[in-house]
Amino acid sequence: MPFVVKKFFTPVKQKAFLFLMKELDFTQKEAQRLIAKGRLIVNGEPMSRTAGFVTGEFELISFEPLSRDLPPIFQTSDFAVFDKPSGVMVHPQNRHTPYSMIDEIKHYFGRDANIAHRIDQETSGLLLSSKNKQSEQTLKLLFENRKIQKRYLAFVHGDFFQDYSEKGNSRFVEKRADGSIIISAPLLRRKDDSAIVRMVVKVHDDGKPSQTIVSPLKYFPEQNITLVEARPLTGRQHQIRVHLFHVKHPIVGDPIYGQKEEDIVRFLDKEISSDERLMKSGAKRLLLHASNLEFYHSGINFILKSKTDFLREAFKFME
Repeated sequence: MPFVVKKFFTPVKQKAFLFLMKELDFTQKEAQRLIAKGRLIVNGEPMSRTAGFVTGEFELISFEPLSRDLPPIFQTSDFAVFDKPSGVMVHPQNRHTPYSMIDEIKHYFGRDANIAHRIDQETSGLLLSSKNKQSEQTLKLLFENRKIQKRYLAFVHGDFFQDYSEKGNSRFVEKRADGSIIISAPLLRRKDDSAIVRMVVKVHDDGKPSQTIVSPLKYFPEQNITLVEARPLTGRQHQIRVHLFHVKHPIVGDPIYGQKEEDIVRFLDKEISSDERLMKSGAKRLLLHASNLEFYHSGINFILKSKTDFLREAFKFME
């Protein structure tokens, strides 16, 4: 468990954030943020005031990373790239999350290292992390300004080649000369009170502008699935999954987009077995893989590729 309770003692009454700064080398911002998150426990209760005082014995809930020996596949003095397995969260959901990629990042590079972006828990592939506060700001700014190009591989249901060789342009979908399509369906986070509210994203005219370029790579007739490359030009939540579902080619193994509402709820409540999920969605995991990252940093154009054999991995989860 990466979150552990540590006991501390001070004989002199002092402000809690000053104690954390002096004894544990936190900045004032970091110390007050820990207090605001309820991580400082005095007399069995979380301290509520960031300017509160401590004296005597008290406790701090501290994050202690636990590595599972997943080293980065590439690194510089400022950043590192990990090849995340499917099923691993990028960030801990709560204090009881047993493991996430934050464990590896902070294990290898220390407390100031952090993730620069997020990918879904079931999506595998490249995850970029910073090694220090300055590079974290730089990388996040690159993402915000769309200066980092991301490419994904995905298996989708149906024959993508046939559909878009026979169909012309339609609303939100434009064919391109190179055989790819660009999907420009706006995406909106759901705000209703349905049991499916956790699905969170849908195509809606009131949604935010969103664009994904999708290129078919290979059709597998025996399974009636197509391997595609997806290049998101914007960074909306679940963008690739929702766009592919919108054009009637949902990702193989997607337990949400393309499934019945009762099955979505059962999946979110962890009530569907892997065999039942295989039968309903085509795979035991979401077959989406972050395969490439390209960006310019410190005078160098980096082109980074995943080392995972996604095709082999995908077919293993379709058995």
